[in-house]
This record gives sequence, C-alpha cells and structure tokens, in this order.
Amino acid sequence: MNAAIFAKKDSLQQFKSLLKQKDTELRQKFNPHKSVSDLLKEKSDFIDEILSCCWQHFLGEYAGQFALCAVGGYGRRELFPYSDIDLVVLLDSEDITLYQEALSNFFTFLWDIGLKPGQSVRTIKQCIEAAIADQTIITSLMENRLITGNITLHKTLNQQIAPDKIWPSDQFFAAKMEEQRQRYAKFHDTAYNLEPNIKEGPGGLRDRQVIAWVFKRHYNSSTLKELIKYGFLPESEYLELVAALEVLWRIRYALHLLTNRCEDRLIFDYQRDLAQQFGFSTEHQEYNQDVEQFMQFYFKTVLGLERLNEMLLQLFNERFVSGELTYKLIPPNDKFVVVNGYLEVIDDKLFERYPLALLELFLVLEQNSSIKGVRATTIRLIRKSLHLIDDKFRKNKDANRLFIEAFRQPRGITDQLRRMNRYGVLAAYIPCFANIVARMQYDLFHIYTVDEHTLFVIRNLRRFALEKHFDELPFCNDIFLLISKPEILYLAALFHDIAKGRNGDHSTIGEEIAREFCIQHDLSHHDTNLICWLVRNHLVMSMTAQRKDIGDPDVIHQFAQTVGSIEYLNYLYLLTVADIRATNPELWNAWKDALLKELYSVTYSALHRGLQNPVALADRLLENKKEAKDELIKLGISEPVILRSWQHASDDYFLRYSADEIAWHTIAIASSREDDLPLVLLRPQTQRGSAEVFVYTKNEEAIFSLSTATLDQLGLTILDARIMTTTDDYVLNSFLVLEQSGKPINELFREVHICTVLRNNLLLREVKKHKNIHRQSRQAKHFPIPTSIQFHADPLNRNTIIELITTDHAGLLSKIGRAFVKKDIHLHSAKITTIGSRAEDMFYITDNQSQPITDPDKQEQIREEILKMLGTTG
Repeated sequence: MNAAIFAKKDSLQQFKSLLKQKDTELRQKFNPHKSVSDLLKEKSDFIDEILSCCWQHFLGEYAGQFALCAVGGYGRRELFPYSDIDLVVLLDSEDITLYQEALSNFFTFLWDIGLKPGQSVRTIKQCIEAAIADQTIITSLMENRLITGNITLHKTLNQQIAPDKIWPSDQFFAAKMEEQRQRYAKFHDTAYNLEPNIKEGPGGLRDRQVIAWVFKRHYNSSTLKELIKYGFLPESEYLELVAALEVLWRIRYALHLLTNRCEDRLIFDYQRDLAQQFGFSTEHQEYNQDVEQFMQFYFKTVLGLERLNEMLLQLFNERFVSGELTYKLIPPNDKFVVVNGYLEVIDDKLFERYPLALLELFLVLEQNSSIKGVRATTIRLIRKSLHLIDDKFRKNKDANRLFIEAFRQPRGITDQLRRMNRYGVLAAYIPCFANIVARMQYDLFHIYTVDEHTLFVIRNLRRFALEKHFDELPFCNDIFLLISKPEILYLAALFHDIAKGRNGDHSTIGEEIAREFCIQHDLSHHDTNLICWLVRNHLVMSMTAQRKDIGDPDVIHQFAQTVGSIEYLNYLYLLTVADIRATNPELWNAWKDALLKELYSVTYSALHRGLQNPVALADRLLENKKEAKDELIKLGISEPVILRSWQHASDDYFLRYSADEIAWHTIAIASSREDDLPLVLLRPQTQRGSAEVFVYTKNEEAIFSLSTATLDQLGLTILDARIMTTTDDYVLNSFLVLEQSGKPINELFREVHICTVLRNNLLLREVKKHKNIHRQSRQAKHFPIPTSIQFHADPLNRNTIIELITTDHAGLLSKIGRAFVKKDIHLHSAKITTIGSRAEDMFYITDNQSQPITDPDKQEQIREEILKMLGTTG
C-alpha cells in the first residue's frame, strides 16, 4: 500500500473503499465447509498494511521512534470479519508533548475510516506495571506482534515480560484457572445451553486460548503443534484439537458475516440460517430438524474440546506446578493408583484384562472424595477402550452391580455421572442415552440439551439430601428424609427424558426403556414398578397443578387415584420440583412452589384419609362457609351483613375459593355501594405466592376480555382466572398474576396503578392503545408453537373444557375472550400456563344456558372463531 494515497483529496474515502473491497473479497472467499485460517491471516495482514501506511503518514519523523504493536486476536493473526483491532503503542518516554497531536490524528483517522481500534499508549515501564497488577494485561501483551516502528523497543518489551521477570508460569497458570472458573460460573458451568456463547462459554474458543497462553508462558512456544513435541498430546489428539478449533472458527466466521457485527452468541435467531449454510437443511425434514442437527454437531465438537481441555490443563498443572510425581495406593483396590491427586490405572492394559474397571473407576472416585479427578493418560485410555462396553459387557451382572452401586453412594453421584457422560461411558453403557447427548429440545422453556438437563435434574435431587442447600427448598429436604431409596429417584431422573427425539410419547417409550434396564439390573419388582411409574408419570403432577383446578375435590381425588400411595407421592413431588428447576432456572418462582406444595398437601390428606373416603362436595361447602364466616365475625362483620353479601353467590363460588379469599371478597363487597362499581382490588401476596386482582361489577359482555387485555398491557403474567356470576347478575372475577419477570408485585404505587387503570378501562369499556409492555421472546418469533385447539368433556358434565396450545403473545387471552363473546359462550374458569413462550391454557365453558357444549358442529365454529381471532390456522 503506497503512501501516495494520502496525496489524494479523498484519501479518507479511498481507505474506506479499500476496507470495503477487502471485506467483500473475503466474504466471497468464505466457504462454510472449508478452513478459514487463511482468511483470518489475510485480513490481519491487510490491516497491517493499512496501519503501517497510516502510521508513517501521521507519525512522520517519529514513526521509527515508537513501536506499533498488535495484541489479542489481532496479535495472533486471527482477525474475524468484525473482530476488535487491539493496539499498543510503545513509547520511549512518558513525555509525549511533541507527538501527542500526531498520535491523536493517527487514531482519529482509524476511527474515521471505520476500524474502531482498541488502543493503549504506554512506555515499557508502564506496560510492566500494568501487567504485574492484572493477569489479563500480561495475557494480552504475551501475544504482541510488531506491525511497524521501533524493533528495539519491541524486543525490550518481550524481554521484560518474560516468565523469569514477571508472572512465572505456575502463578500465571493459577490465575488463568481462577479466571476460567469464574467464566464457567457465568454459564452455569455448562457448555450445553441452547443459545451458547461460542467464544466465552465452556468448551468454546476461549478454552483453546487458555491452553495456548498457559503452554506459551511455560515453553515460549509459538504453536500448539509443540504439544506433541513435549509429550502432552499424541498426533491423533492434536489433529482432533485442530479439527474442533476449525469447526468453531468456521461457525464464528459465518456468525459475524450473518449478523454484520462481532456476535459470538449462537442465539435462536441465527441457528436456522447457519444450519442451512453448513448443509443441514434437507427437503423433507421434520420441524426444526435442520437446526437440531446443526446444534448437535456444534455441541459434540464442544464436548471433544472440553475433554481435551480437561486433560491438557491437568497435565500442565502436573508439569508446571506440582513438579515431582507422587504416587498413592488405594487400599484394598489393586487396579488404580492416585498420582498427584488424580486417579490412574495401574497399567495401560488394565481395561483389556478387566473391562469392568471402566465402571469401577467411577465408583472409586465416589468413595474417595479427596481424589481430584481422572489422570489425563487414563482419560485417553478410557476413550480408546469404549469399544469394550459391548452387549456382553452390558449383560454382565458384575457390571450391572457396579453401575447400580454408583447410584447408592452418599456423595459424588452428579460429578461422576457428568464425567461418565463427558468420557462417553454413559452413552456406551446405556445406548439409548447416546440419542439424547447434545440433543436440543425446541419447546422454548428447556434451555439445555436433553442430556445436560437430565444431569441437572439429578443434581437438583442430590441437593435435597444436602444440608448446605437446605435454605433453597426446605420442604423438599424434609420430604427427602422420607425417601427410603434415593437411587430410585436418581434412576427415574436418568430415564425420564431418555426417549426425547423419538417418534411417540417420550414418557411411555421411556417407561419401556427403564423397565428393560431394571429387569437387566435385577432390581426388585417394587423398585422396578416405582421407577417405571415415575418415568411414565413425571409430567402428571406439574400438569395437574398448573392446568387443573386443584381446589376441586374431584380433581384431587382423581390425581390421588393416579398416585395411589404416599410413598409414590413423595417420589413424584421431588422429581417434579427437580425437573422444573432443571429446565430453566428463571422458570421456577414462588407461584409454582406454592402450587406444587398445595397439591402435595391436599393429595397427602386424600391418601391419608383413604381413596374410599373422598371429601363430599357438601362437606367442603359447609367447611369453607363456616371458616370464612368465623374469620369475618372475628374481624367485626356481623352475621346479617355476611349473609346479605352471600345471598346471591352460587355453591360453586364457595367450592372454588378458599376461606381467606371469600372473607377478603366479602369485606370489600359489603362495604361498597352501587356507584363504587366496578370494584377492583389487589392483594399483593396470596397463599400461592402471587397477587390476586379481584373484580366485582354488574355483569356485562367483554369483562374478561377487557380485564385480560389491561393486565397484559400492564406487563403482568396471568396464572389463573376464576369467573363467577351471581344469581342477581353480578360478576366475581379474580386473576392470579405475577410480574412478567416471575416475581411478585411489591410496590404500593404499582398496585394502585394496576387497580386504577383496570377500573378506568372497565368503566370506559375499552383498552386504550398504549405500548404493551408484555414482551414476546425473540425465540418465539423464530420457533412459533403450532396452534392446537381440543375439546374435552368435564367428567362431572358441568362444563366443556377447551385446551389451547399456541405461542404466547400480547393480548392472547383478550382475543380468546372476544371469541367467546362473539359465540355467546359463558366462561367459568381458566387455567393459564405459560412455559417460556408456550401457552397451554384450559378454558371451562358452557353455552348461555349454562349447559356443556357437546355438539361437534358448534365446537368447530368456536374453534374457527378462536383461530380467526388469533390470526392463524389449525
């Protein structure tokens, strides 16, 4: 590049054009199926030319006095399309008065042509001081590369930052390990988030850089190929490392080009485009199959990198930090030895002589908590020996005993299952598990791959047994003490989603797989039946709690019949809580906690009382009325006032509301006048951990639609709606709500605002078109849920139940309400379940004569009206 370019009047535009031309050229050269390493170098070299030319022009006589250096990824010659261009200017003096303007003009010009450099201007002394204080700065400086300028300054810097001067390799290694631990924690210590960060996440590009930095710090090596020379990797594993790195590089390159920015998150918005670029799109594919295959390809690549990272960092620690090897026998075991705290096979022929050691190794780790992990050479040997886990191995009763014994240990179960999965042992021993390794699930509420979710469920169950986690969910810890065989829970969790991704109901297919496993492993008839029942019914408790009226004695009786015993209830409750909490940490809230506790408690009472003695509706009615009346009299409300307030309420009202809710409603209604209506009240905290919005007014069309539209517009999540009409034609409507974040309403101003806006909208009979603060997730935009509408008969023939599954969006319930008004339908109750962006709602309806709607033609008309309102087709 010639300096004469600055002689032109439009030099700035010339440089912009050159950069644009190069970017276009590189974009055209990119092929998702070919290595991008040459493209990274080509971009770096081109930027070198631009900077050298600008440096000479703006620094003039000072150009050779200072050194312009590239650092970071640019220093490694790994410039992606939108990578940061990080620069260090090395000065020979702290006094920059003479050339401050020149430097300022240089950097301003770089910004003007669109390079946006990250820059620092320092003397060597200042560089050293900063590097000593911050390991990220020494890391950056280690990768410095001279672009142009003073060679002597550059050499001096490299001499001064050598490990014998600052940051010796053992201290540097320790600092990078702590940094990695903190980085992993930000991603919940898993690479298998469905929207992974390809650079910073566990198993991502940063892990490879950590290996390179630590290795370079000790050996002053410029290439990872020297890992072979120093005996850290055989050539086959080095090639595996390079191949995995190339995959991540290609994906990152494509991601930058797709988004036109420095984007490192593989979020749902981009996954389908990338899947098509990388050849995973097929003409006759199933829903989301292309994305699932692409992401499984990505996760399996990361899994390999994680394993290599674990091995190399352990070997580095051994070589750089520990020094001399120390050996320790593990009595009475003659198959393994502990080397520097890591488990090592006694010799490299052990697995050939005794294949069962492939399982026994993990049992030894569980029983010896002081052992840090598996030594790298043994990890390598495990990987080479996986073929030994064949059908004969799986049917070996000693192998079966070892596997089950691993689930009966008091500690280490989760860690060792993770290790078994990482090394490939779990998928080898249970071939069906291989189907869920790195498998995505596009339901918009699971945020982890199926195998990672499964291991999180087991981790959550383990926490119920540990006193240090007691404060999280003390009720679960108390129930866990009643569990006689925790291994039954862990095995049920292992199999609960094992059939995901297969055609058919994963719960029933999973039950069959679990039964085969239990029979092969000689589990008792009782234990086998319990594990299989848990796998088949692992969704029943959450579905009942969130989609049915658990205040209805018939619902509880039916659920109790399904469960059958208090023992089964204890196991199912713990599995349900652990499962929900392992889908997405943000989905668990006080509402779900209280709902499941309530269902557990009432079911426990039903089972304790005996299924042959269900609570009669009449008894429940009298009990609720008496409890509410006693509470009201205590509060100073006279019996005549109470009875006058209740005279037009139906029996259904007293059955579907708790005594404390009835008392709250009664006080409000008794003290109100006709001109106070509509009466809108809010209780910020109910027994179920949510707020209750209560509406009492003269019955008119569209009250449900207006109410839900308003609450939705105010950014509230509606969890439950109960709609009652009195005999004198007033409505008693209540909505249980949370903030969209899942947290309760906790500000008085917010409570008053909600009531004021809702009352005004009911008076005006319209919802003003303000900005709706209900946010639809961006995931839902890219992976919408197909709308499904089904009609079910109420077992007691009181209502018709509409089950709606669709993508949650602003105004959804209001649209349903308008459809009901148009079809002259009476809505009596609604169970609203929103999981991620999936709405699963149940509406209990009758015709205008309060009769169930059983006519198929009438049902089809209702279905068509709802679809029309939603703007979709079935």
